[in-house]
Amino acid sequence: MKFVDEAQIRVQAGDGGNGCVSFRREKFIPFGGPDGGDGGDGGSVWLVADEGLNTLVDFRHQRSFKAKRGQGGMGSQMYGKGADDIEIRVPVGTVVTNVDTDEEIGDLTAHGQRLKVAQGGRGGLGNIHFKSSVNRAPRKSTPGTPGEVRDLKFELRLLADVGLLGFPNAGKSTFIRAVSAATPRVADYPFTTLHPNLGVVRVGIDQSFVIVDIPGIIEGAADGAGLGIQFLRHVSRTSLLLHVVDIRPIDGSDPVEQVRTIERELEQFDTELVGRPRWLVINKSDVFSDEEELHAVANDIVARLEWMGPWFLVSAAGQVGTWDVCLKVQQFFDAERAAMREKTEAADDVRMRDL
Repeated sequence: MKFVDEAQIRVQAGDGGNGCVSFRREKFIPFGGPDGGDGGDGGSVWLVADEGLNTLVDFRHQRSFKAKRGQGGMGSQMYGKGADDIEIRVPVGTVVTNVDTDEEIGDLTAHGQRLKVAQGGRGGLGNIHFKSSVNRAPRKSTPGTPGEVRDLKFELRLLADVGLLGFPNAGKSTFIRAVSAATPRVADYPFTTLHPNLGVVRVGIDQSFVIVDIPGIIEGAADGAGLGIQFLRHVSRTSLLLHVVDIRPIDGSDPVEQVRTIERELEQFDTELVGRPRWLVINKSDVFSDEEELHAVANDIVARLEWMGPWFLVSAAGQVGTWDVCLKVQQFFDAERAAMREKTEAADDVRMRDL
């Protein structure tokens, strides 16, 4: 299935049913009075997050969704039936934006989460509501109000713990194959990956994390060059970034300059991303036969980058060093969760003392 992470649709809620003008007509009751009922409410439009979906491709085929209008009121004080709401299933991780106002309406991040995006119209009032001491036979009713109409933009941001960054052909797809059950296509030429790949890395019992391979980002990606701009948004949900760099790029370019280029693209796209935890993974150590030369080149890259964070030397193709990276990543998340628990417990203690 083709991966689609953006879509635009139109949703239209149902109009409310009109109120009814009616009078009671029964034998021996010449002045029965008004008995027109109210109209029913129109159907609303809801979005429902579904973990069974992983793409927005269905919205390439159907772009308009309309709920039914409410039934009109009737005589004998019978109210019109309200129309059923309609539900539109979207993948977990979908961000919804109003096209006209560019306002973010909601972010669906959990399975089963619901979001109302168009309110159905209210039913009109029948003439029974307009009876008074001075108007015993009102011939007035109100029409139902129209349902909301909105043009919506969907933007899918993958929910992953770890994001893999790097130039095309840096070995990100090979890395994700080495550490998870994901099977992205791998080849020797650039731009092999045309869509993000998710994989689950299981370190132990109840110890796992989700890793996403972000397609190759090149210089100018934040301005629309290459494929990177289409997928930079997926980085925003990750807690940890692994910056994969080829120790000896096949085009003869400098690994240090590749890292700097992607740093600039991250900062241009979202300045917050630069400050996110990011570890360096120097890949393709198997291209060196001399162990001393390998470590000398790796240390030179780290020194010229002035890299202060964790860094690793691996061969994703040979699965050398990749498991050590996964263990360190799991320790990172275990420490984060422990810190979060301590913070929550401390807050609970403060509330208990206040009581």
